[in-house]
Amino acid sequence: MFGVSKESGIWQNTTHDWAMDVDVDHLELIRTDPSFDAYKTALHLILEVLAYPADEALDRGTGAAIVSLHPDGSISVSDNGRGTDTRTDGHGRMIKKPIMATKDLRFFESPDSPPLPDGLARRGMSVVASLSDWLIHSNRRTNGSWTQRYELGLPTTGLTPLHDDGTTGTTVHFLPSQRLLGEGEISVTGLQRLSRDFAPVLTVEIQDHRH
Repeated sequence: MFGVSKESGIWQNTTHDWAMDVDVDHLELIRTDPSFDAYKTALHLILEVLAYPADEALDRGTGAAIVSLHPDGSISVSDNGRGTDTRTDGHGRMIKKPIMATKDLRFFESPDSPPLPDGLARRGMSVVASLSDWLIHSNRRTNGSWTQRYELGLPTTGLTPLHDDGTTGTTVHFLPSQRLLGEGEISVTGLQRLSRDFAPVLTVEIQDHRH
């Protein structure tokens, strides 16, 4: 069984607030505040996602990610890391760190946020979720695997268990909102160039299935 528990309110907050499952005002701010206009490109959303496996690769010494561009305009980023932090409360329920629908405490409001390869300050995964018509977060950890769907940053399902296959890692599959971002095809060459900035700790492979 998955859900939010009172234990999440006392767990130490490092990157996100465990006590808050969804921050609606935060998600709306990303969509409407003009200061985020520069962030509204599919390319930037990919970089925001890649920054997370890059963090983990730096901690572990190495890592790999695959960026797939799909015919329907959606994008998936899969990595071989440990997976998103998921904890068990006193009732045996699995609680995930709320990385999609709440602010990243390290970066979102910090003037010292590190720049991503496109030169924009890192703001967090909630930027990706809030600017995507839909996003599916699939997670595999040694203590269990699950998937969850979001629409414009809001969860539309609970955590649905996945069959463990012996691997760990995360896949973030999302469809950037054309209404919010506008048209514009991703350049594989440009994406390859920017992705190299995550090397040598994170190796990024790009697969273009659009044509």
